[in-house]
Amino acid sequence: MEKEVAEKAVTGVFDTVVKWFDQFGISFSETMFAWTFGQLAVIAFAWLMAVLVARMLDKPVDVQMRKIHGNRSLLRVLIVLRKSIRAFLMVVFLWIGIGIIAQVSIFTSRRQLVVSAASLATAWLIISIASKFIRNRFLSKTVAVTAWTVAALNILGLLPATIEMLDAAGIQFDTFRLSLLVVFKGVVVFSLLVWMAVAGGNFADERIRAIEDLTPSLKVLAGKLIKAVLLVTAVFGGLSLIGIDFSALAVFGGAVGLGIGFGLQKVVSNLISGVILLTDKSIKPGDVITVGDTYGRIDQLAARYVSVRARDGREYLVPNEDLITNQVINWTFSEHKVRLDVHFGVSYDSDLYQVRELAIEAATAVTRVMKKPAAVCHVTEFSDSSINLVLRFWVSDPDKGVTNVRGDVFLELWQALKKAKVEIPFPHRQMVVGGPLEIKMTK
Repeated sequence: MEKEVAEKAVTGVFDTVVKWFDQFGISFSETMFAWTFGQLAVIAFAWLMAVLVARMLDKPVDVQMRKIHGNRSLLRVLIVLRKSIRAFLMVVFLWIGIGIIAQVSIFTSRRQLVVSAASLATAWLIISIASKFIRNRFLSKTVAVTAWTVAALNILGLLPATIEMLDAAGIQFDTFRLSLLVVFKGVVVFSLLVWMAVAGGNFADERIRAIEDLTPSLKVLAGKLIKAVLLVTAVFGGLSLIGIDFSALAVFGGAVGLGIGFGLQKVVSNLISGVILLTDKSIKPGDVITVGDTYGRIDQLAARYVSVRARDGREYLVPNEDLITNQVINWTFSEHKVRLDVHFGVSYDSDLYQVRELAIEAATAVTRVMKKPAAVCHVTEFSDSSINLVLRFWVSDPDKGVTNVRGDVFLELWQALKKAKVEIPFPHRQMVVGGPLEIKMTK
């Protein structure tokens, strides 16, 4: 039965193509060959003229576009129109050719081939211009080719027969029939709905980020929830539009759940951990954190990981689960002020009161060190070879690095102690030799 339906559909397409050739006057008989060749010549001449004129206009248009500054939207529109100028000229010359043929011949069929070519070129011009406003290059080309294919089949009168042939090639599953037509419709519907969901989610995310009253974590959480809801709605809406019963997905859903239980534990764990991080506000974009040996500023909270940008330019992608289960140092959790310590030692001959004043002045001389709270210096230990002290100071911008500001304080401190002739002790090694040494010379 399925074979007979498929053969009938293919035969219908063949008959439609034959009628199409007859209708458009395409024939290799002696009476119609001249008109067929003439229409093909008109199409070729229109294409050649479009190429030549487009080349002539390309340089002047480019010169005028380079004069436009500060209006990126207008420039983008002009770039799209410039790329489509050849197709536009092709359409113009084809319709001019149609007008000329109409004046020469009284038979409408003797210009149907040129009319079809002009209609196809016009459809391609409109579709190509509209698709170029899609930023994704692959998606833009896919939309353009798909839309023009459907338009071309409709213009040529082959769309009903093609639909019948695609619907005939299929398999019956109880109450649902899977055919090439259903697959094609599903791809088109899903692509359109997913694109709309992503575009809507990005638009909503941008609007939410512009709200100043919300915290950074709440902004990220709200944006991700809206994107997830839109995507889920798009998927189930697409299934409903192509006629798939949701009850048929019960077995598939069970298989997916089993796969998650065994093979996707880490993925699900990271997803849930990401939601927990956003809700408990333990970290947020802009925070400076330390996880293990990783130190940097949080750039992005993704569904599976957190992007931490280090001072050396490297970007670490830390799984969300690690931030939940491991110890995390958040340098800016409650406020951006961070206290840093610089440990040093001086000799026992030094004036400790003077050393403390010099150390505080050295820290205050560094630009990034805060004046309030003021820097302090304390004696911490009388060790074997030195008196140890700690210099403590505060900075308000740990995202700019802490090693560099600590190094600047060390330099200022070293210069101040050297100028005051305060000795910084260091270990001395003395070798004691017991008894006389006997030196032998050998030849």
